[in-house]
Amino acid sequence: QVQLVESGGGLVQPGGSLRLSCAASGSIFSIYAMGWYRQAPGSQRELVAAIPTYGTPNYADSVKGRFTISRDNAKNMVYLQMNSLKPEDTAVYYCNAAGRGSDHRDFNSWGQGTQVTVSS
Repeated sequence: QVQLVESGGGLVQPGGSLRLSCAASGSIFSIYAMGWYRQAPGSQRELVAAIPTYGTPNYADSVKGRFTISRDNAKNMVYLQMNSLKPEDTAVYYCNAAGRGSDHRDFNSWGQGTQVTVSS
């Protein structure tokens, strides 16, 4: 079992910033990639940003230049720095991790989600 716990969501005014954090714990052998997804009411869950253990991050076009994803591989953590937030960024943000467990079986785990609301 691999558990993901997000933190850092909240209410922010347009143009403001927030930093999301996600910690992975449990029977982890290795993590291939971690990422952030979001889901707004009435919409499908969409990729915001993802970062492999080795390689370059990728971002949704809508957040390029405003959001930055980073990882602390030693702590199995991933972060999302969100700047210049817009009302359309309002959504529940979910952390995702894909990797191999201590039982050598692949896993693809999700956090419980954290609400980000951008409003004046």
